[in-house]
Amino acid sequence: MQGKLLAGLMIATITGSATAQSTADAARSPPTPASVADVTSAIVDMDAVTVTGVQPGPGLWKFHKGDRVLWIFGTLSPLPKNITWVSDDVNAAIAASDVALQGPGLAVTADIGLFGRLSLLPSLFKLRKNPNGTKLQEALPADLYARWQALKVKYIGRDRASENWRPVFAANELYQAALEKNGLVESGIIGPVLDKAVKAADIEKQSTTFTIKIDDPKETLKEFNASTLDDVQCFRKTLDRLETDLAVMKTRANAWAGGDIDTLRALPYDDQSLACLSALTDSGFTQRLGIENIQAKVASQWYRIVDGALREHQIVFATVPISQLLKPDGVVAKLQAKGYEVESP
Repeated sequence: MQGKLLAGLMIATITGSATAQSTADAARSPPTPASVADVTSAIVDMDAVTVTGVQPGPGLWKFHKGDRVLWIFGTLSPLPKNITWVSDDVNAAIAASDVALQGPGLAVTADIGLFGRLSLLPSLFKLRKNPNGTKLQEALPADLYARWQALKVKYIGRDRASENWRPVFAANELYQAALEKNGLVESGIIGPVLDKAVKAADIEKQSTTFTIKIDDPKETLKEFNASTLDDVQCFRKTLDRLETDLAVMKTRANAWAGGDIDTLRALPYDDQSLACLSALTDSGFTQRLGIENIQAKVASQWYRIVDGALREHQIVFATVPISQLLKPDGVVAKLQAKGYEVESP
């Protein structure tokens, strides 16, 4: 998810479409070899393995009020990369529905054509880099940089390119590499299956994405490239998760694949992507674009479109992250407050 959030918010500014702890004045001197070795020794290889083969996934939540029915399927990311998800229940629910709503999301758009995008490529290459040539080591506290070095060797290798990147983008690169090495993927498991079922049912697929339009993408990129971000907390939380949560991440992915709702409900879920999104959306740069309170806006957009779809159609199929279905104050509670009765899987 983290990769999608970052790409959706900033990289889409160039392409035209897309699906806090401050940096302390701590010493920024390079860590000694001993300090890196100490951090490396604390990184334990996880024994948990990801499941493979055909898997059923979780069941559906059914919400109904009067003659209106809303089927909701809970998605998860990351998932085991070597599974094939097959769900007869999901296929049947989609076939019985009048419309299929995509999950909540964020998109950034700009009215530029192909040549406009090409003209922005030089700015695109600068997008991930720290302003003024600042190195990653200079942007981070020494202890955090030492942890980064150890994890980087483990998952990325000795590539030097990311040493020039902003912490939020370096963290995402590390996270993606760690997922790959641990048999997990952020996308490609659920979407194609849902698309195939929607096509077979010959029903409309409707976006619920909250869209931000950029009027002057060239100037926007120029301003972003010169700005600083408060993204050390994003970086720290990403490292925390990779050092402590990978085994739980695998267990969670396996539980989703096997449809084990009780295990999913019991497992902790500390997602660093909110901190990383906040690093971007809470900056003065993005607030000048009207990109504040973005999480609330994305959620509000989803509920508004769900309400509209149920006024127009008798049966609606929708998806949301399963964490939003399992949390006490999440989707289930909010729809019950709207008068819906719920049947959980």
